[in-house]
Amino acid sequence: MTKLDRSGAATSPFPGEPRRRRIRTGGSRAVPLPLLVPALLGLAFLIVPLVALLVRAPWRSLPELLTSAEVWQALQLSLICATAATAVSLVIGVPLAWLLARVEFPGRGLVRALVTLPLVLPPVVGGVALLMALGRNGIVGKSLDDWFGITLPFTTAGVVIAEAFVAMPFLVISVEGTLRAADPRFEEAAATLGASRFTAFRRVTLPMIAPGIAAGAVLAWARALGEFGATITFAGNFPGRTQTMPLAVYLALQSDPEAAIALSLVLLAVSVAVLAGLRDRWMTAG
Repeated sequence: MTKLDRSGAATSPFPGEPRRRRIRTGGSRAVPLPLLVPALLGLAFLIVPLVALLVRAPWRSLPELLTSAEVWQALQLSLICATAATAVSLVIGVPLAWLLARVEFPGRGLVRALVTLPLVLPPVVGGVALLMALGRNGIVGKSLDDWFGITLPFTTAGVVIAEAFVAMPFLVISVEGTLRAADPRFEEAAATLGASRFTAFRRVTLPMIAPGIAAGAVLAWARALGEFGATITFAGNFPGRTQTMPLAVYLALQSDPEAAIALSLVLLAVSVAVLAGLRDRWMTAG
């Protein structure tokens, strides 16, 4: 049987038999050309558009474009709404993730599929669904309007709801995965010491899964900041009230391409910052 020496070379178990081929078990390996070419094409496909955005950016007029009142208004609204949507996702998403990870109940697989559905659902369809549910004539929105006088579509609150709808699944998936990896025996030990299930969750589970919650919150915040389809469908595009950064980019692209590029650079910088913040989770090999 062929053995490997310390250098990784294949040797024969029989004395005097010549050394055979060298087998590389780590480090750089020869990449087959049929794999290398499409891999490089895929890399270029993802990188070239971003490089083009940087090359075509109006660097000289960039400070003037980014300090305009419209840009700051859209940026401020985007930051506020994305943060509020993340807060909503944390309040209702973390308990939902705990339920999916820790409680056995009939139809749990179906519930998990429904929770992750907004990840693959076209955002415009999500906006239409929100209108059918929370619009003035929606199955829930009609009661909100008649009983409490609450109208959600085409308002800033509608932006928050639309962003939370598409962003919360990122948080739920991240937290559920962290909960499944956490050892439940710590919670069981807390229960044997007299702690209620909620106390064990608050005092034991939450500190253990805090990194997963933080990562999910950052992902949800970034997704909410970049949301377009559900927002424009459910909340409209009203400057100062519902016009977030992605909507401002779309509007500026039709009349002022340089302003659209400047706004896109801001969102690109935010995305890079998010990746940098999650580098230990996404940018390192296990």
